[in-house]
Amino acid sequence: MEPLSGFTMMHEHMHLDLSVVKGDPDTCLDCFEQTLAELKDLRAKGVTRILEVTNVGMGRDLDWIARLEQASGVRIVRSTGFYKEPFIPAIEATQSVEAMAAMMIDDLRSGRAEVIGEIGTSKNEWRPSERHVFEAAVLAHKATGAPITTHTTLSTLALEQAGFLVERGVEPDRVIIGHMDLGGDLDAVLDVLALGVNVGFDTIGKTNYLPDERRVAMLLELERKGLIDHVVLSQDITRKSQLKEFGGKGYAYLVDTFVPMLRQAHMKEASIQQMLEKTPNRILGGKP
Repeated sequence: MEPLSGFTMMHEHMHLDLSVVKGDPDTCLDCFEQTLAELKDLRAKGVTRILEVTNVGMGRDLDWIARLEQASGVRIVRSTGFYKEPFIPAIEATQSVEAMAAMMIDDLRSGRAEVIGEIGTSKNEWRPSERHVFEAAVLAHKATGAPITTHTTLSTLALEQAGFLVERGVEPDRVIIGHMDLGGDLDAVLDVLALGVNVGFDTIGKTNYLPDERRVAMLLELERKGLIDHVVLSQDITRKSQLKEFGGKGYAYLVDTFVPMLRQAHMKEASIQQMLEKTPNRILGGKP
């Protein structure tokens, strides 16, 4: 089988710092040389673009990303917005919805970012500051047309997120509801897809949450139902220990291990290309 080429990983972090809040230095992803080595490996294996979803309050470093992009040859799409509690900066949490939206719009119009995200909700709870972020994201989307990508905590509140955005006039095909694979609940995925949005199977390789065999089974069922064109794939690496040099699976696990699992399970090659190339192109605009 020929290797894939020209595809996009749709939910990753190249630089991240959640360590102060989490009290865990492993969640400070600041390993430039190690990350660069893995990006070069990905580029050689056909990855041409990565959606980087680190935003304000998560350790976003646009200069860092620019240097990685230039050195690796991988196009890195930047994001804007705010994450979820307790990672929304206190000074931002006190801002009006309109002020939050203005910051996002400025990022998007200036070229500092192209996507709104990852905006999130807590586990089984949608806190007021998180709702304000979603409201601001709606305003920013309407002003710029930028895609919105979200974080669901263990897949909870996914339908509520999708409904909130679509009901307020966000174009469904410009929405990705993230981490839908973590719950392992195909019916929940189908309910979200019924609203016309896209879903992220974007924690591939995190088998401490869900075996990848279950992810494969759900994707095969979505293929059978003709819904694979609204699914995108990624790994959501957030820790130093997940990089290859520190004993982790690394960013290439999706290419090296998971895609072969899909092929072994007899997923159509066209479906794999759809998730990794055509749907990302549709959402982000054009080819990488």
